Amino acid sequence: MKPPDLSNVDAAGVREWKGPVEPLRAAAAQAALPFAIVDLTKARDKAALIGELDRQLKLPDHFGQNWDALADVLEDRDWLGKHGRAIVLSHASAWRREHPNEAGTLEDILAEAAAFWKERNVPFWVFVA
Repeated sequence: MKPPDLSNVDAAGVREWKGPVEPLRAAAAQAALPFAIVDLTKARDKAALIGELDRQLKLPDHFGQNWDALADVLEDRDWLGKHGRAIVLSHASAWRREHPNEAGTLEDILAEAAAFWKERNVPFWVFVA
């Protein structure tokens, strides 16, 4: 599976990904986007999920460890910078099955962040693998 052009802001957003992660890493490097993989197998509950997001995305120290704080920080230019970001949520199928409400909330927050950045012409990609 060939990844999209990650410099294309109009196509950015939350996307399903059914393939190896390395092509996404290469596409992010080509587009000069910071790249992070958040492994959802390490998230046994909401608190662990938020902790894993914090750790892998290197969220700012003031991050409040809850959904509202996550939504706020994902729309923070000081955290994101001017170049955008590419994120992979790996092993998402099991997380979705075991935590459907939290999975829906997380994906809504990520989609809202992607829309926010698209309006500002900044590519923000999330691949749910």
